[in-house]
Amino acid sequence: MIKFVANTEKFLEARQIERRIEEAKDLLPNLQTNSMAGWIDLPVKYDKEEFARIKAAAKRINSDSKYLVCIGIGGSYLGHKAVIEALGNSSTTKILYAGNSLSPVELYTVLEELGDEDFSINIISKSGTTTEPAVAFRVFKQKLIEKYGKEAAYGRIYATTDEEKGALHDEAEANGYDSFVVPDNIGGRYSVLSAVGLLPIAVAGVDIDELMEGAVAEREELLMEDGGRAAAYAAVRNCLYEEGYNIEILANFEPCFMYFNEWWKQLAGESEGKDGKGIYPASVIDTTDLHSMGQYIQEGRRNLIETVVSFAALPRDCEVPVLDSDLDGLAYLEGKKLSYINQKAIEATIEAHLSGGVPVLQLEAPDISAKSLGALIYFFELAIAISGNLLGVDPFDQPGVEAYKSNMFRLLGKPGY
Repeated sequence: MIKFVANTEKFLEARQIERRIEEAKDLLPNLQTNSMAGWIDLPVKYDKEEFARIKAAAKRINSDSKYLVCIGIGGSYLGHKAVIEALGNSSTTKILYAGNSLSPVELYTVLEELGDEDFSINIISKSGTTTEPAVAFRVFKQKLIEKYGKEAAYGRIYATTDEEKGALHDEAEANGYDSFVVPDNIGGRYSVLSAVGLLPIAVAGVDIDELMEGAVAEREELLMEDGGRAAAYAAVRNCLYEEGYNIEILANFEPCFMYFNEWWKQLAGESEGKDGKGIYPASVIDTTDLHSMGQYIQEGRRNLIETVVSFAALPRDCEVPVLDSDLDGLAYLEGKKLSYINQKAIEATIEAHLSGGVPVLQLEAPDISAKSLGALIYFFELAIAISGNLLGVDPFDQPGVEAYKSNMFRLLGKPGY
């Protein structure tokens, strides 16, 4: 489903890419047997009973809550927020986010929007002790209890956590929260197609069957070809990295994909940035950012890779009106669809950046739909995991994340620090 064009003739030799693609394909069997690669088969081996419970819980939340407060950080919120922002919220329940920072301003903004309206909570945390979501959960749980009383409040808490252990698991079991599983063999940044992402996505009115269908279709195509286009993308970006291109910009021309860019940055950054290695992930939303970052991309340091994500069809369109006068100089665009104009901007940007010395990789999805989002998610998960293996790092750990936590706990006086 996801098309890939490398555009690397000016930057890499064909034989160099071919050798790296073969290396990437050879790594796939080991990747598939990794203990943290449960996401590879998730689209075809997910828990059907839990999937049905997710749909039922979403209907219940839609029937009794104006808001669902999703509490989580990193992979516990970025994936589902990416999907919801891209596809829009078509349900009666608005999704609010908390616990992804320690900002009191942000937390109080959510509290103020809730006001006295009916709401539920989806707390997403494998351990239940991560500081940011744990603090937010205390605050919003207390608000639930004050509004509904303990027994009714607990019926509005949905916990997505470890299946067998941890503080949140134990609390959910003791208080009777509806619970869903964070799989042991899937890390947070690869978890969007598990219950971690599916419950909020379903509450927002997105068809999670179609989301999974897209992932299934992409999985079948890629695995049938030993990684196929995902392996090729991973190989090309690694070849470019060896040539000194150490920053990759994910460029999208649809503003609703801003949080998809954020999800991709976590996926790439946490998977590859270790052992003194890794491509630094950045992002832009064009044409907007062509008027801010465009100058640097065109003429700044030549260590940039640009990956442009586009869509063959868009769900909505409009055209430039025909006027009696041409004071704005737009007569040449009258009657043309904005999608056509935007497509020409994409082509012009690629042409300009290639001529300016920036390797531009192209990915195209069929449209902006749940099915295409499922495919795009799966494509990037497989590609980035393969890319990490090519770099010689473990794409599934993130030891560096602990450094700030240890310092913060010491400064806050946490016992043991």
